[in-house]
Amino acid sequence: MSLSETLMKASKNLLMSSESDYPFEFFQWEGQADLTTEKLLELAGHPQDTSVEVVELDYLFRNVAQEKEWHDEAEKINVSSFQTLVKTLKENLRDIKVYRVGTINIDVYIVGKADGSLAGLSTKLVET
Repeated sequence: MSLSETLMKASKNLLMSSESDYPFEFFQWEGQADLTTEKLLELAGHPQDTSVEVVELDYLFRNVAQEKEWHDEAEKINVSSFQTLVKTLKENLRDIKVYRVGTINIDVYIVGKADGSLAGLSTKLVET
């Protein structure tokens, strides 16, 4: 199974929850070995003056990948699915960083190294 198939399978039917819910999309930037904030903005098509925050993968998923006492069965299944996604990302990508680009309408890029390219998943968050 290709990297895109593996990551899309792990994120299938998952929505990143914020003030709106967004799916995950696979991306791959061939021939890229290292990533600076400036390079990320260029590759993702954002203006160079866009604000960028770098966070840890576990921090990004802190609210959706940890089971709570009050979760019902559907929520427990969702938590399990997010835990599987995090595990899959860690197993298939090296040196993972999460970039939060912009404010209010935030583009999120989960980026890691994979065989001579940078790849990962992107999604959106809305935080007002």
